[in-house]
Amino acid sequence: MEAAEPLGVPVLPVLAFGVAPGFTAYPGTVSVRLATLVQVLTEALDALHGQGFRRFLVVNGHGGNAGAEAPLVEWAREREPARLRFHSWYAGERAMAAAEALYPDPTHANWFENFPWTRLPGVPMPPEPKPLPAIDEFGDPHEVRRMLGDGTFGGAYERPAEEMLELWSVAVAEVRDLIESGW
Repeated sequence: MEAAEPLGVPVLPVLAFGVAPGFTAYPGTVSVRLATLVQVLTEALDALHGQGFRRFLVVNGHGGNAGAEAPLVEWAREREPARLRFHSWYAGERAMAAAEALYPDPTHANWFENFPWTRLPGVPMPPEPKPLPAIDEFGDPHEVRRMLGDGTFGGAYERPAEEMLELWSVAVAEVRDLIESGW
């Protein structure tokens, strides 16, 4: 929203669900199949394409959803002259460089995803970094939860709000640049 608003570009609501089968042992996690995610996205894109839109930037915020990129790019190829970019904000070149400059090991559920607006008031974070776990795949959700415990992949839990706002600003600018000239 922050990246698109100054440009007058419409933004659809965030999808609250994604591909996260390895985390369903954590209460509140809702996971959908990749095919379901792709179906929802392509139906939304079809509707917008039918209204005359021809450039689409899908901004992804969850690693499990990355498998949707190839089918969405193919969707656009089949609808020339439509253009589609799939951008995982957390893996963007500038966002990742900014993150790595702040602190080591930007990863799942650690400081890298702990922005001031995602923090729960009155809930302190552990002061010491968590060791990085040795987990190679996300099979059985109960085994994933046993291995990860609190869900973080390790590292520090929190960085100062000012640093996180700086990182967010870099990520927003990177997305805005894609909107303006990433075609």
